[in-house]
Amino acid sequence: MKSSTILIFFLFLSLICLKAQAQQCQGSLGDPIINNTFGAGSNPGAPLSAATTAYQYKNGDCPPDGFYTVITNTNSCFGNTWHTITADHTGNNANGYFMLVNAKVEPSAFFIDTVRGLCSNTTFQFSAWIANVLKPSACGSNGIQPNITFSIEKLDGTVLQTSNTGNISSNASPQWEPKAFFFTTPIGISDIVLRMTNNAAGGCGNDLAIDDITFRACGPLLTPNITGGSPATSASHCEGIAKNYNFTCSLSAGFNNPSYQWQQSFNGIPYTDINGQNSPTFSKSFLASASFGVWRYRLTVAEAGNLNSIQCRISSEPITIDIVPKITTTATSNGVLCEGKILQLSATGGATFDWTGPNGFSASGNAVALNNVQQINAGKYYVLVKDAAGCENLDSTIVTINPTPIANTGFADSIICLGESLTLLSNGGGTYQWKPATALDDAASANPLAKPTIETEYKVIVTNQFNCTDTAYTSVKVIERPLVDAGPDKIIVANKSTMLEGTIVGNVNSFIWSPTQFINGVNLLKPIVNPPIDKKYYLTATNDCGITIDSMFVKIYQGIFIPNTFTPNGDTKNDTWNIPALEAFPLHELVVYNRYGQIMFSRKQSFNVWNGKFKGEALPTGAYTYVIDLKNGTPILKGTILLVR
Repeated sequence: MKSSTILIFFLFLSLICLKAQAQQCQGSLGDPIINNTFGAGSNPGAPLSAATTAYQYKNGDCPPDGFYTVITNTNSCFGNTWHTITADHTGNNANGYFMLVNAKVEPSAFFIDTVRGLCSNTTFQFSAWIANVLKPSACGSNGIQPNITFSIEKLDGTVLQTSNTGNISSNASPQWEPKAFFFTTPIGISDIVLRMTNNAAGGCGNDLAIDDITFRACGPLLTPNITGGSPATSASHCEGIAKNYNFTCSLSAGFNNPSYQWQQSFNGIPYTDINGQNSPTFSKSFLASASFGVWRYRLTVAEAGNLNSIQCRISSEPITIDIVPKITTTATSNGVLCEGKILQLSATGGATFDWTGPNGFSASGNAVALNNVQQINAGKYYVLVKDAAGCENLDSTIVTINPTPIANTGFADSIICLGESLTLLSNGGGTYQWKPATALDDAASANPLAKPTIETEYKVIVTNQFNCTDTAYTSVKVIERPLVDAGPDKIIVANKSTMLEGTIVGNVNSFIWSPTQFINGVNLLKPIVNPPIDKKYYLTATNDCGITIDSMFVKIYQGIFIPNTFTPNGDTKNDTWNIPALEAFPLHELVVYNRYGQIMFSRKQSFNVWNGKFKGEALPTGAYTYVIDLKNGTPILKGTILLVR
């Protein structure tokens, strides 16, 4: 049995050795015996005691060789060859201090402390966070790197154990690095001196920042657990509910004869021992009357006989029980509603919300809606509110839903003639509002008189005694007698035809051309006609509001008569040369030449007459030749005109 115990102890020492290489305790730590964070405050901090360092204090930033300062930040020291460090390592205070050291030329101790009352045969971790403050580019990129020795000594200076960090390299940005080693107190040794020495020589470089120097017990790994808990080390508990929790904590190999003590802390006060709880298991009952707040529980362990010494025991990570206060909830709706509206329910005070209500209603969420509500949806709505800890509260809100009137306009859409009026009809409520009010004698009447001039859609908003509304619609179409245009007059020669160009604007029931002779369709807007003599045609259109008639004239030329003489002497008799029948040939071209073949007059697709002038000058009496192309495939007409003055 004894050999087995020794084997376990040496296995633990091997584990500690591995931990030292990793620079962190892989088991559980005790409360710090030394925990030097250097405090916090305004710059610079107070000097350390003379027994703590062999360096001189500088009251400000950027200490020279052999000096140190206590400061919250450093900014571009020595021509910006040092890093700017904006915060300490501890990180729990915006004005936290750290120690800034500019190394002496010769190796020297920059931190010294004495610890008394340690237990024999107990392992401790001596650690600190260190940063090389020199930039890599400084000193021609060849700056001296800090090299720190951690040492444990007797009070008389005898060295018990040392550990060296090796060179602490510079980085592109300042980096806090953990440095630590482990020490087991020999039999009979309870008081020791801790020393940190900078081994590198001073000069260009070998400058450092240091923070969070700790010395604390390190032992086997403690693993706490809430039985059946998820997560294993924390739980939220609702105020006003009684509940029992079972805590356990396992201990890895390393102690020969461990002793146990459970401790508790409430709302951050220091841990205190719980009487009688001296085993790896512990049951804690919370009554319904328990005050809300944060309870923490941990198991402390030490070798038998050392448990009462806080310097010699280790502690587990805490188990946290958060007793959360009763939740305060609200449940509201969007007030009294009319049928057909959207009911909006809302609640606050939790993480989940489950609703129930009349007519089998159920929904989830802090804000829910029910569309097109009816009176069967009126009543009390309940919401079960739960917070993240599972604490719950049942709240409610009452919803009132009033009936909605049924608006009715009484008849289908209507048609009236321009200038007429009609009475609009509505019912179903207490008050009425017609929109638009245009052409109404009383827009607030149930049955207003309407006389619109254009097609208008009216809506009536009907309101009952609960101020609930409904809307109905009716349309009034306004028509007027059609606008009829029989089109332009036409000119043709005998035995030819032409197309009439009638147009009608507006609604018509029927239309017809008259007379009905020599027309290919009396019910066509654009029929073909070929009367043998001059004829007037009438286009007649009819709708519900009356009849409209328009006419046009078809002129018939029996042939093309070309005058052979005209006398442009200004007596208003036969002063121009004109061929009226050519109006039947709108594409024709006409040219008049003198005896030398010069063009004296021409026209194309026009009906200008010749006044016997050329370029504004009267032409002399004489014979002139004309050429007429009708542009209809017939032979060109040629002849002579006699101009007489």
